[in-house]
Amino acid sequence: MAKDKAAKTALRDELAGLFNKAQAAIVAEYSGISANELANLRVELRKIDTEFKVVKNRIAKKAIEDSAHSAEELKDRLTGPVGVAYLNGDVAAGAKAMLAFAKGNEKFKVTGGVFEGKALSVKDIQALSELPSREELLAKIIGSLVSPHRGLLHCINGVGSNLVRVINAIKDKKA
Repeated sequence: MAKDKAAKTALRDELAGLFNKAQAAIVAEYSGISANELANLRVELRKIDTEFKVVKNRIAKKAIEDSAHSAEELKDRLTGPVGVAYLNGDVAAGAKAMLAFAKGNEKFKVTGGVFEGKALSVKDIQALSELPSREELLAKIIGSLVSPHRGLLHCINGVGSNLVRVINAIKDKKA
C-alpha cells in the first residue's frame, strides 16, 4: 500500500533516529519467517535493549544518506526483504541473540552490520558475539581490582593468627 509523502518522511526520520541512537546495527534477511517467530525475536531482543524493525529499503537508505552517516556502510546490504536490529545496549549480547535466532531458524540469515561507523561481516558479528557480556567484563575488572587488597588482608590476618597459634602451642607445652 502506497504511503503519502508525510508518512514516508516520518518513517525516514524515525529510522534516522534509530540509527543515530544505536551503538551498532545488524541487517538480516527474514524471508519465510512467520510473524509469530519475528514477534518472539523482538521480545528476546527487547530484554537486552535491542530493537528489530522490518524496513523499507529505499526509505532506510534515504534516512542513512540524510542524517545517519554512521550507518553509511549498511546501504549496500539493504536489498530484498530485510530487517535491521538496532543494538542500543550490550552489543555482544545483541549479536549473540541475533545469531542464536538465525541458528534456530534456517530462513533467517544475518548478512552484516555496522559498529561505530565500520562495516561488519558475518564473521565479525560472530566474533563480536563471542565476547563476554558487559556484566561479565565488569565483574572481571572488579575482581582484578579487589584481588591485591584481598591478598594483603590474608597476609595481615595470617600474622595475627600465626602469633595466636604460637602462643597457644607454648601454653599447651607448659601445661
